[in-house]
Amino acid sequence: MLNQIFQVKQMALTLKEEDAADWVYRGEGAVNLVLAYAGSSPSFVCFLIGKVVRIRKAPRNGSQSKSVSVRNSIALTPHERVLWKDVHQLISSSDKEIVGQLYVQHVMKPLLGSNSVDAGMHVLVTREFLELVEKNVSGQRPAWRVEAARVDAHCDFGLLMSDHSLFAYGSQGSSLCLSVEIKPKCGFLPLSRFISEVNAIKRRITRFEMHQTLKLLQGEISQLSEYNPLDLFSGSKERILKAIKGLLTTPQNNFRVFLNGSLILGGLGGVAKNTDVCIAKAFEDELKSIIRADDDLCTNNLSTLVTEALQKSGVLDKLLKVQKLDNIDIEGVIHAYYNITSQQCMVCKELSEEQAKIYTPLHSASLDESLRIVKDYLIATTAKDCSLMLCFRPRNEEDSGSVYDNVYLDSTEQSFDYKVYFIDLDLKRLSKVEDYYELDKKIVNCYRQIIKMDQGRNEETGLKASNAAY
Repeated sequence: MLNQIFQVKQMALTLKEEDAADWVYRGEGAVNLVLAYAGSSPSFVCFLIGKVVRIRKAPRNGSQSKSVSVRNSIALTPHERVLWKDVHQLISSSDKEIVGQLYVQHVMKPLLGSNSVDAGMHVLVTREFLELVEKNVSGQRPAWRVEAARVDAHCDFGLLMSDHSLFAYGSQGSSLCLSVEIKPKCGFLPLSRFISEVNAIKRRITRFEMHQTLKLLQGEISQLSEYNPLDLFSGSKERILKAIKGLLTTPQNNFRVFLNGSLILGGLGGVAKNTDVCIAKAFEDELKSIIRADDDLCTNNLSTLVTEALQKSGVLDKLLKVQKLDNIDIEGVIHAYYNITSQQCMVCKELSEEQAKIYTPLHSASLDESLRIVKDYLIATTAKDCSLMLCFRPRNEEDSGSVYDNVYLDSTEQSFDYKVYFIDLDLKRLSKVEDYYELDKKIVNCYRQIIKMDQGRNEETGLKASNAAY
């Protein structure tokens, strides 16, 4: 009954100017800004405590007409309507924002599991609410995010979801809650025969590692990450633990930790600083309130706790299976994309006749086969770019009948309720396929150049050492 009342309340809810002060900055990605409810309004407190709302951002150099409502824009392009023809709910929607929510509900949720995916629900927001939110949170957003995009004041609704850094409002158990957000990235090496010989390094080096090199050269990060996605997805407890420790040392935008919904490690909306001695000490002190361990051992115990929960939940196996829907790599997908859009293949155009022969089977494929290839790739790309939220709370001895799974931490003799959710399961647009192809080229070319430079330096050093010996 309470759930029915809540759904009715959501449908009728409109966030107005006077509500803006009740929503605080939680973080942001490239497309959306996330706000958490921190108010005490008698009208909303029972329904919004433990909730976040995602609101859309707009590029500052965007050309969207101020007079055009987002609700009147085309949700899917004609080619996308063909691509998603088997998902009736998507192609029957005329709204871009609702299409994104329906994609999570009807595409990603069946693949990743209904118990681990929250599709959310749309709520109306007024322009005055959005403009005041923009003003309120600007000082908390990373400067480069502020320069790149603002709150989209022309979008008239947001996506209301449970705050998965907390347990359900009013549920049993400890009032203390620790949550860990991980952006796993791609957990396998591609083996596709459509990967060109010049890019064969993709079969040996992870996309994440190669992208790190490009980000370092572009000044987006100050140090290469110690994290390896292959460790996280390995199924080995030792390697998963190694991956978590790597994320703790270099969290960047791949790892965040919250205590009772407040960030205690990582960055909000951007790349976090590396975990130096001062950050590590402050983090250790925060963990003492929830993990019973001697000094300097709380962080290690957190790593073990996360590892145990990841293994027990099986969520990484589910995620990896969806990621592997991309079984021909973007170097193959781009050809299927040109089949769908009925354009001349710009990739084959730049290849010799002999080089292009490898892609003949793709261009000879039926339209349905091309659609399947591209659709699977876009779904896999969502899975490669999503995040995992693991939430823990100590289970009291007197607790019984908890609806949550639990994990036992031997070293501290503590039992924890835990839950795991996938978040940021955004629909990837068909028009982005060319961008994905160009980015892939850029990442691999950069890494190859670095390898050549390193080899050159090593050869020069060896020659100098040889000459010195004579």
